Amino acid sequence: MSKILVAYFSASGVTKKVAEKLAALVNADIHEIKPKVPYTKADLNWMDKKSRSSVEMNDKTFRPEIVKEDLNLSSYDTILLGFPIWWYVAPTIINTFLENYDFSGKRIVLFATSGGSGFGNTIKELKPSVADAEIVEGKILNRASDDQLKDWIAGL
Repeated sequence: MSKILVAYFSASGVTKKVAEKLAALVNADIHEIKPKVPYTKADLNWMDKKSRSSVEMNDKTFRPEIVKEDLNLSSYDTILLGFPIWWYVAPTIINTFLENYDFSGKRIVLFATSGGSGFGNTIKELKPSVADAEIVEGKILNRASDDQLKDWIAGL
């Protein structure tokens, strides 16, 4: 198996737990996508149309700033990219991440956590941010056991 990077954004910690499990199971490197300004509980209140996350997701061109780290992707063939589903798609901070690094020729396999929705138009909305990479819809991994995670990884 080629070298794998698990990259993830987690606003509340749920996606982080899944990402850490995945990285441990496949002996992958791990990278947290950190917003320059961390999200508060109020920012994540999807019931409030004026909350930060609601405002960001209503404007698909919005790119929340991230903490830019020295991340060299040259040694990775596959990136497992995780995030919570917001409004049936990946949060726009994922576009920010994809636009800040060179993913040319990489295979990006998505995984997500969700309160009930699937990937929706996620690939369509992420593809313009990484035109030279392959994006593959993966799985929603909310409550996946280690065995289910291993089976999913083996199927990639």
